[in-house]
Amino acid sequence: MTQSPDLVLSERHGAVLLLTLNRPDRLNAWTLALEEQYFALLDAAEDDPEVRVVVVTGAGRGFCAGADLEDLSQLGTVDPDTIARARKRPRERPLAFRKPLIAAVNGPVAGLGLVQALYCDLRFTTPVAKFTTAFVRRGLVAEYGIAWLLPRLVGHSRALDLLLSGRVVLGAEALAMGLADRVVAADELLPVTLAYAADLAENCSPRSMALMKSQVFQAMDSDLPTAITLANQLMDESFRHPDSAEGVHSYLERRPPRFEPLGAA
Repeated sequence: MTQSPDLVLSERHGAVLLLTLNRPDRLNAWTLALEEQYFALLDAAEDDPEVRVVVVTGAGRGFCAGADLEDLSQLGTVDPDTIARARKRPRERPLAFRKPLIAAVNGPVAGLGLVQALYCDLRFTTPVAKFTTAFVRRGLVAEYGIAWLLPRLVGHSRALDLLLSGRVVLGAEALAMGLADRVVAADELLPVTLAYAADLAENCSPRSMALMKSQVFQAMDSDLPTAITLANQLMDESFRHPDSAEGVHSYLERRPPRFEPLGAA
């Protein structure tokens, strides 16, 4: 597959990597080529010890309008095995990303674009950003695990509301129901998101963040005793890890911590 070099822009802000979906003329609609480049950049960021947090946003006035309808209209005529072979990584690849992944939802986000935003750990947005599942209005179903993920974020009936109606939710309502984690003015979205990401990168243990992401994900399908057993095991290991001593010493010495970078996946 020929890959355009500018479908996803990559920009370093210290230990924070900013990735920008870059098809503004199509509201950053999702294509296999864009997916391939985005996931390749996530792979590279995962193995780069200098990158501790990733922020993803959209160029222009939208985050991602979902699957490109021109691509979507051709899917019915293409063999599914051919599509699967063209996809080098599973579409849920961001869920396995060990470092914090934060979406700065700057505008419309729909369908597959919403799924990708929900795959991120946190979503910062603006009051006028538009969220919609959209699938039902395209004759589709709840795709790519959103039927599993959405109820865990917003609750059973709210998830069904969003899926069955395909209605548009603005930023304030998205925050109230749990689709978004913070709403800020449009001109402050990237500065606020990057500042939050920089705080994680500078003051939080990469190892601890990776382990806690894994704990939370596993706990979604386990019981409390299982979660406690795992936490006790990981806590014992953490006490013996250099990051634990560094966290205590940096606090007592009133200085920024110097935590070890996360090793390659």
